[in-house]
Amino acid sequence: MHWNIDPILLSIGPIKLHWYGLLFALGLLGGYQIAEYMFKREGKDIKLLEPLFLYIVIGMVVGSRLAHVLFYDFSYFSKHPIEILYVWRGGLASHGGFLGVILALWLFSKKYNFSFAWLLSRGSIVAMLVATFIRIGNFFNSEIIGIKTNSSFGVIFDRVDNFPRHPVVLYEALSYFIIFLILLYLYRNISLEKFTKIAFGLTLTLGFGARVFIEQFKTTQSEFATSLPLSMGQMLSIPFILIGVALLIYGLKQKN
Repeated sequence: MHWNIDPILLSIGPIKLHWYGLLFALGLLGGYQIAEYMFKREGKDIKLLEPLFLYIVIGMVVGSRLAHVLFYDFSYFSKHPIEILYVWRGGLASHGGFLGVILALWLFSKKYNFSFAWLLSRGSIVAMLVATFIRIGNFFNSEIIGIKTNSSFGVIFDRVDNFPRHPVVLYEALSYFIIFLILLYLYRNISLEKFTKIAFGLTLTLGFGARVFIEQFKTTQSEFATSLPLSMGQMLSIPFILIGVALLIYGLKQKN
């Protein structure tokens, strides 16, 4: 399969609409609809959704951008600091985005006297859906490509080179979507109390576990990882997995 889609979907004068931006927005829109459903189901104040999503978007963008700058391309951005603000050009690290969202949810919980555990558990569903759309957006950008492969499902990214490569961002998108479906199923079929106790730990374990596995098919993404046995993505994922397993075990041991 050859992939040569123009990352720019539409241009109107100086205004350019990128596929990545569209998919990011669609992910957020879908996440908002799911959050609205959960708020209504559980009798939460629907007026808090708009400020909640504002916190989430700011935390996600700032966290993911800073992580990309620090861990993946510091030498470049240290020489071009103004370009740190050019987030529309791409360069968002999921680990930083995840931490940014967690911090945003904590700040929101403090300001609005809202349960932090409730936000983390329900936010996990939204996060996995948004992550799915973001990775599809990466595919449209022909970025975060995989290593060369002779398998029949290899993709030739014509904007990169002429070699068939693993479409690793599609692997991640599929993984995150499956995790999203698992979480949504649990939310609808187990007690809400139990879901609150296990959802976040399960998300960390499955999400970053998938990331560690898929990273082996990626090309080197970080300037710091070339001489290390693990990629930067794998090293950053391991603490999340350990925390996730601990939270999941603790949650499963708790009574409903």
